[in-house]
Amino acid sequence: MENQQHILLVEDEQSLSDWIAEYLTMRGFKVTQTARGDEAVTLIQSLNPDLVLLDGMLPGMDGVDVCKTVRPEFTNAIIMITARDEEADEVLGLEMGADDFLVKPIRARALLSRIKILLHKQNQTSVDQSEEPQGNVPSNESELRFNQLIINASTRQVTLAGEQINLSTKEFDVLWLIAKNAGQVVSREQLVADLRGFEYDGFDRSIDLQVSRLRKKLNGSPTTSSADKSSDNQIDRIKTIWGKGYLFVKDVW
Repeated sequence: MENQQHILLVEDEQSLSDWIAEYLTMRGFKVTQTARGDEAVTLIQSLNPDLVLLDGMLPGMDGVDVCKTVRPEFTNAIIMITARDEEADEVLGLEMGADDFLVKPIRARALLSRIKILLHKQNQTSVDQSEEPQGNVPSNESELRFNQLIINASTRQVTLAGEQINLSTKEFDVLWLIAKNAGQVVSREQLVADLRGFEYDGFDRSIDLQVSRLRKKLNGSPTTSSADKSSDNQIDRIKTIWGKGYLFVKDVW
C-alpha cells in the first residue's frame, strides 16, 4: 500500500513486540521491529519512519539516549513506553524529545488513539481557515511573521534570522498555536485539549516541557521575570503567566 504509514517499533520483550506489530499491521500500518536501542538509531536515520514506539529499557542503548541522539534531526513523533509509572521517567523522556508516554501494560485502544492523534497532527499541513490567526499574517493564513521569525504551517518550517530551526512535531504545534494567538494568553487547558485530544488534569507537564525546549531552540529565556534583560538571550519571547498559561510576545523577534 502506497499510503501506509510506517511505524518503527523498538521493544525487546518479544511477545509484546509481536503483539503490537500484529495489532498495528491489521489496522493498516507498516511496522518495522527491532529489539536494540543502537539499531533503532540507525533505523530511524535510514528509514525516517512516521512514528517511533520506543521502549525505555533496551539493550545497546536505552530509550532516553536513543531519543536524545536522534532528536536533533528526526522531527516525527516518538512515543516512549515504560514499565514504571513514575513522573521522573516521564519528565526525562519528554525532556529528551518524546512526544507522548505510555505505561505498561499497554492497552490496545489507548495505543491506537495516541498514535492516531500524533499522526493526525503530524500530517496536518494546513490550518483551519475558520480560525483567525493573530499577528502579522499573509493573506493565505498559513504563515506567521514576527520580524525575523517566520513560521510556515504548510511546510511546517521555522526560520529565525534566516536560520532554519529544527522542531519536533509537538514543538511546532505548540509554537503555531501560541504564535497565532500572539499577544494573548493561551491556557494549558486549551493547549492540552487542542494538541493532545483530552482534558488537562492539572498534572500533565508535557506542554511545559515543549515550551521549555522551544525557548532553548529559539534563544528565548526560560525565566519569566522581566526585570533582568541585559541581552537578547534574556528577553522573554514566550512568557509564562503563572496560573493562566503562556503568552507569545510579538515584538521581540
